[in-house]
Amino acid sequence: MSVTSVASQQQTHQGHSGTLDHRKLGMWLFIGSEVMFFAGFIAAFVHFKVLNPAESALLDIPLTTVNSFLLLTSSFTVVSALAAIRERAVRRMWHFLIATWFLGAAFLMGQALEFSKLFYEGVTLHSVFGCTFFSVTGFHGFHVLIGLLWLLLILVKTFRRKIAGPEQAMQVEIFGLYWHFVDVVWIFLFAVIYLIR
Repeated sequence: MSVTSVASQQQTHQGHSGTLDHRKLGMWLFIGSEVMFFAGFIAAFVHFKVLNPAESALLDIPLTTVNSFLLLTSSFTVVSALAAIRERAVRRMWHFLIATWFLGAAFLMGQALEFSKLFYEGVTLHSVFGCTFFSVTGFHGFHVLIGLLWLLLILVKTFRRKIAGPEQAMQVEIFGLYWHFVDVVWIFLFAVIYLIR
């Protein structure tokens, strides 16, 4: 066997070994640090929820269930967008990313509606429960807003044909990691804040 054939076999093997892209590694490290922030927020919320059961009874579970469905559906549209760009179906990716943006925006509007209802019911930042509730859900909502702004940037790049095929799929994949993280955090928040009494 020649030296060149051995070298080409080694390159092929290394190509399939799946070295982790530095951008992807950076996103995983960021997600790890954010998990610690959210863990602290959730622990504080659980503590104060136990001490203030009357205010936690005012939470609107049906509204938040619909809101959760919107956010989880957006994870599906992100996965579909990534599959589309890998198949060079840029128009289909565009449609899925637009759907993701609208689902995320609808989630934020639902969250704003819930906040206004709670303020009307007398739950404010002046109560311990209100302060922890608005802090943890608001911090999550801020992450959704960052994701929507990032998604607008991706849509602009796609419109300008800077994202046009599998070669640029990593940009969509890294955004997808962030978006899935936001969704997974919401699943935990929904369970801890709304479902566990």
